[in-house]
Amino acid sequence: MGPFGCIIMFMSKRTAIKKTTKKIAKKALGKQYDRAVIPKHYSTAALANIKRHWPAKDLKVIGITGTNGKTTTAHLVQRMLTEAGQSAGIITTVGYGVGNRIEPQITHMTSPSIEVLLDRIIAMKEQAGRLDWLVLEVTSQALSQFRILGIPIDIAVMTNVTHEHIDYHLTFRRYLQAKLKLFKLAAKNKTGRQLGIINYDDSHAPWFIDEVPNVMTYSLKATPEAPVAYPQNLKLTPTGSRFKVKLEDDSYDIKCQLPGLFNVANCLAALLVGRAAGLTPAQIEAGLASLTGVEGRMTTIDEGQKFAVVVDFAHTPDSFEKLFANLSADPAGRTICLFGSAGRRDRLKRSAQGQIAGRHADIIVLTEEDDRDEDGVEIMDQIARGAEKVGKTRDRDLFLIGDRQKAIAFALGLAKAKDTVLLLGKGHEKTIERKKETIDWNEIKIARRLLRQQLKAKSKPAKAKKTA
Repeated sequence: MGPFGCIIMFMSKRTAIKKTTKKIAKKALGKQYDRAVIPKHYSTAALANIKRHWPAKDLKVIGITGTNGKTTTAHLVQRMLTEAGQSAGIITTVGYGVGNRIEPQITHMTSPSIEVLLDRIIAMKEQAGRLDWLVLEVTSQALSQFRILGIPIDIAVMTNVTHEHIDYHLTFRRYLQAKLKLFKLAAKNKTGRQLGIINYDDSHAPWFIDEVPNVMTYSLKATPEAPVAYPQNLKLTPTGSRFKVKLEDDSYDIKCQLPGLFNVANCLAALLVGRAAGLTPAQIEAGLASLTGVEGRMTTIDEGQKFAVVVDFAHTPDSFEKLFANLSADPAGRTICLFGSAGRRDRLKRSAQGQIAGRHADIIVLTEEDDRDEDGVEIMDQIARGAEKVGKTRDRDLFLIGDRQKAIAFALGLAKAKDTVLLLGKGHEKTIERKKETIDWNEIKIARRLLRQQLKAKSKPAKAKKTA
């Protein structure tokens, strides 16, 4: 064997040893593994920036964090800036790109790896020629793992903080502390606005307010003890809302084409970003009104059926509560709710999701949602036990169907005129992660296809029986 062959053999053995060591460490440390390799996360992020010459250093970045509402708020902000003539890039759970050219996000990560993130920033700058703003959705894990190192946060936004990702952070306090890092980064950016935009209705708002020199807050109600942006003359409809906002000498007449009270809150956050960015009231109004939907967020599907079908990414107890509270279902019909819970994620939320759905939905269909290497039947059982606590009974109004496509077909088959079918948990995602494979998935397209098939089958005339 020549020298080159020896080098290849040495490198192969080294890679195998590295993989084996990592596997042993993960098994030994369990959930502590990621926190034990924090120095590695930092060095990886620093080297990625050095290699690419710190490509984000000259950007004005709007970082948006929160348990729920991040994605919609980010898209509202990017659409508003784009409509105002700014060159605005965006990286979220749903997609990434500049201006009107948004590519779908394929991976399940909200915040991609630092290498991918920096490469996308470089590509955006090349594509746009100039990049005035970057709107970035930021997760607690990304903050813990230095995945936004080298990215200067000009404006930090907090939509809300509720129970999520405890599988990774172990305690809610650690989860909260991770979120606060975004605001600490904004405070350290001496060339930026050092501004935090905060949901004043969230009980954790004071924690975030304390982290930044400059603060703007919003609320769904007037709050005498603090200056907040809040909706006046609010009118909610099944397809959106209209309201006014008055701030100092400015008045805003907002039209939101996204349904639900939670989207009023998201619009308020985006409005304050626009105000901080120097947009006029007219630009803010036009920008917010221009967003007609975000893929997998309260997406309605109409193939001519006599019942409603809605696809939404809701996958936490808080997002379930908000969805059901804002659902415009026909009171003459039933609510059929289909969902699951991701494997290797927060197990404590499963029973809670089952209880919430059990209280609000007439029929529940449980199915897979990225089981990964967990037992899918056990995941469904954990959710089902929560639903049973509030009166649901298996095989009567509570059904467990492991294959998600079959489960959707079953749920749609149950629906009658005026019913509402909710398909929750996958939203925009383009894959399902199973134990031995990852399959392509598009919930909206699959639901449309199954609806068309069922409508076609119903429209066929029944065959006449043969007589002797």
